[in-house]
Amino acid sequence: MSIEIQAIIQKAEDTYQTARFGFDDLTLANRGRRFSGLRNLVVFGRSVTFVLQNLKTPVGEDKFNEWYLPLQEEMKANVLMKYFVTLRNEILKQGKLPISTSVSASFSSNDIAKLGTPPPGYKGFFIGDQTGGSGWVIELADGTEEHYYVNIPESMAKVQQHFSELPVPEDNKLKNKSIEELCEYYLNKLEILIDSAKKEFLNQETQKVGKIRLPSYLKVIK
Repeated sequence: MSIEIQAIIQKAEDTYQTARFGFDDLTLANRGRRFSGLRNLVVFGRSVTFVLQNLKTPVGEDKFNEWYLPLQEEMKANVLMKYFVTLRNEILKQGKLPISTSVSASFSSNDIAKLGTPPPGYKGFFIGDQTGGSGWVIELADGTEEHYYVNIPESMAKVQQHFSELPVPEDNKLKNKSIEELCEYYLNKLEILIDSAKKEFLNQETQKVGKIRLPSYLKVIK
């Protein structure tokens, strides 16, 4: 039985890691993978709980419910965890990703000059496009335009993207949190859930090196 339990928890861990790869894409300098990363994070993050519910068979429904139901109620009461469930359903059923961008900027032409030589074909500078990025507007040979992204210091502009339909009042502190901050919170909650299952049903502690989660067959020797 422990082999079956271990296999299910490992599948949950693998699913979580796929969601974590989505976070890596979300935070990469390559803005083109930002929203695909966010979609993967939301969809596979939600799947972690689906995978863990397979534990009901090998451990028994009563024992599983004793462990899972209090955690499930806690997640349902958490506005952010509940929103990620809603967001996952909207992505899968409607292709919807409700995001807004906020920009706070104060800069001059001298500040832009500090960013270095513009690329060939540049015709302007933009801050906070639909991906939350900033950089140069480039005109290509066929007359079309592309965005050439650069990192700009917060002293010039602070650009954040938010979940525009997060169901909390406008003065709620979650409204000011960036997508990255809220996604990291969500992933940390999923880590806790997996670690709890591992402790409850395998009597194992999850080991980490920094933020890297180690598989159970590796041991940290201090």
